[in-house]
Amino acid sequence: MKNLCLLIVLSFVFLLIGCKSTKDTDQVRKTYNPENVNSDFRIMFYNVENLFDTENDPYKNDDEFTPDTGRYWTKTRYNEKLRNIYKVIVAVGGWDLPQIVGLSEVENLKVLKDLINYTPLYKSDYKIIHYDSPDARGIDVALLYRENYFSVISHKPIPVVWPKHIGTGTTRDILYVCGVTNLEDTLHVFVNHWPSRWGGQIETEEKRMHVAKLLKHSTDSIFKINKKANIVVMGDLNDHPTDRSLTESLQAQTNFDKIKSNKLYNLSYYLQVEKKLGTHKHQDQWGIIDQIIVSGALLSGEGKIYTTLDDAHVFNEDFLLETDQKFTGKKVKRTYIGFKYHGGYSDHLPTYVDLKQNKDKVASE
Repeated sequence: MKNLCLLIVLSFVFLLIGCKSTKDTDQVRKTYNPENVNSDFRIMFYNVENLFDTENDPYKNDDEFTPDTGRYWTKTRYNEKLRNIYKVIVAVGGWDLPQIVGLSEVENLKVLKDLINYTPLYKSDYKIIHYDSPDARGIDVALLYRENYFSVISHKPIPVVWPKHIGTGTTRDILYVCGVTNLEDTLHVFVNHWPSRWGGQIETEEKRMHVAKLLKHSTDSIFKINKKANIVVMGDLNDHPTDRSLTESLQAQTNFDKIKSNKLYNLSYYLQVEKKLGTHKHQDQWGIIDQIIVSGALLSGEGKIYTTLDDAHVFNEDFLLETDQKFTGKKVKRTYIGFKYHGGYSDHLPTYVDLKQNKDKVASE
């Protein structure tokens, strides 16, 4: 397994994308209990909506998240934000904490350390993988992983550079992590936060399509080495499962009748189209832009670990929602409404997927 990841790292190098290696406390005590661990390996993604610290970074456009300007982002509000994120992670975990948590819209390593050191998560075994990206606002993607369940072999950022015909500006890197799960198989994880639709969907589509192509280039490199590789792609893609960036550039399949191990399959398509779920509400329309995509090897059941369509979920519990006064139904309870502090969680709902061990395959080896 280790040799496989090292081969993939070398492949990435040759392809110029080389790899480098209180009450709340009581709640976590009840939730984080090794005796309650089930056989699933839970992978969660959450756009936490502007997790900034309160300090002004002169090299980032973070002025609105300081105590004296913009949103009047105080220590009290920051600490409440950390506690809210912790509560969501615990709630998604259920009887146990998720083994992997992908995050987007985090400012830096400090906020991640604060999250796992100054909330009841300090009792967990979470470790951090994070790289500073060149995004103008300074927001990055990151990965939390439980070291007792996921042994990391390698990780690297995949930078996004725009061709001249697309334009200028910066965006978030893609984060790649390779490791071995406690379910006894190798797993490749990609955490994404693609360019937003700010300025119009059509006008910004080419940028998302370009990032999708970079991601596909990386997954194809893995498939060249191992056609049955276990891959999980997650992130805020700022597009829906039926948009061109997913169907054409990434070629994430939406037909689950004939599974091929070396193809990508969009579980979020099933959640949005078949189950009518959403992670983000724009005006009066829910849609899934926070997506989970897996390799066919994970759906085929041929390897040591597997998942199914029904193992992918949108976490839409009531405490994350509130009545939509402007449109129909519910909406996500945000931290801010405009510049007014609202004390909520995020403008996105989390998603997660469970991996299971194929005990027959493990026993046969």
